[in-house]
Amino acid sequence: MEGFFSLASCFQTQSEPAFCGLASLAVVLNALAIDPGRRWKGPWRWFDESMLDCCEPLDKIKAHGITFGKVACLAHCSGADVRPFRANQVTVDDLRRHLIHCTSSRDCHLIASYHRRHLKQTGTGHFSPIGGYHAGQDMALILDVACFKYPPHWVPLALLWEAMNTIDESTGLLRGFMLISSHNAAPSALYTVSCRDESWISMARYCVKDLPDLLKAESLDNVPTLLSHVIDSLPANAGSLIKWVVEVRRKDEDGPCLSKEEKERLFVKENVSQQVRDTKLFMIVHDLQCARIQCCNRSSSSEDSITRIAASVCCQGAAMLSGNLASRKTCFQGVQANGDGANTVNSGSVVSEGNEQGVDMLLPMSPCSMSSCNSNLDNEIIKYPSSTDALTVLLLALHPSTWLGIINERLKAEFQTLVSTDNLPDVLKFEIFHLRRQLCYLKTCKDKEYEDPVPVPPSGP
Repeated sequence: MEGFFSLASCFQTQSEPAFCGLASLAVVLNALAIDPGRRWKGPWRWFDESMLDCCEPLDKIKAHGITFGKVACLAHCSGADVRPFRANQVTVDDLRRHLIHCTSSRDCHLIASYHRRHLKQTGTGHFSPIGGYHAGQDMALILDVACFKYPPHWVPLALLWEAMNTIDESTGLLRGFMLISSHNAAPSALYTVSCRDESWISMARYCVKDLPDLLKAESLDNVPTLLSHVIDSLPANAGSLIKWVVEVRRKDEDGPCLSKEEKERLFVKENVSQQVRDTKLFMIVHDLQCARIQCCNRSSSSEDSITRIAASVCCQGAAMLSGNLASRKTCFQGVQANGDGANTVNSGSVVSEGNEQGVDMLLPMSPCSMSSCNSNLDNEIIKYPSSTDALTVLLLALHPSTWLGIINERLKAEFQTLVSTDNLPDVLKFEIFHLRRQLCYLKTCKDKEYEDPVPVPPSGP
């Protein structure tokens, strides 16, 4: 029961009937002392259910619950190392072995996904962390996050296994368990892969089926033509795959003052943003995008609106922006950070379920890179990360083997140099490698969520 003490000190009851997955994950993340990288309330950095919104909107989870795969994805997005196991991938002996390992350490915790019916409890599918193992009686201690229904209780491991080896009718897949531990690497600073919708599925199919045929076209004889074809043929929802991470905090009474840590985080984000815009790939993509959508005719008020930013960001409190925006109180206020550049605190308020909450968005900014479409603009214009930035990052994050199908050898060599990470600054290189790991993890975790599901038996006597 080594892991019990850290779990007990961070234990919380789920705040909504369908928030068992979020509550279980928040307990485990806090028990592992993983830094969420932003404040919960006041000066405290602490995981709360309301912050776990990057993979699924909270209102959707509140209405329908959350699936096994989405909980695993949330844990990964929150900076944890996750090893999910469905019941058809392991045996009860494997469960026992992993449980003994986790309960003998404070560095790893196990979250069980099971059906309450097998434990003769009321309810259906449920998530809870496991707080201990009794070797003599082969029993597991379930720390039930629905404390209003059941206190912590011991169950025979074989019975828990039976409850895991059941089908979640929302996906047609078996339940199971996941091992969660601290990740050796820090989470990304500015960009992340969003698993909230199905854009990753469309992108995977595109890379496997459509892109190889496109790259074989003999008409592709230069980089702009190749990129133009790639951009034009991308799935319609490809732009929602890469999100930029903005920090959102509840409005403080002291005004839009930035703490030392907030300044440091914004400084890192701005470095990443500027390094993306310094790449040759960004310049080419930017010019192509300008030619396609006439971006230089956009007004800054539209580009910088709180609504657009809310649609482009992921994690770090973005759920607070999902309510009805109270535009009458929205304003922009610049705050100097680090003494050498303006960081914007975008202050506004949101209304959710009749309650109004003041919020501040801490927005990283960098000077616009000049190209043909903005040559008439002031060099000092400040811009937030745009769709062009996200598209550039996506092209850099795709695995290098993606481009091996280019038949023109000269063009292949030139393009591989363009998307290579070899000469990128270390901060940006780390960001790209993190995104590649996310894409790889998402595919590994999600393939079984959408392909070859276990058939759901027909209902009846």
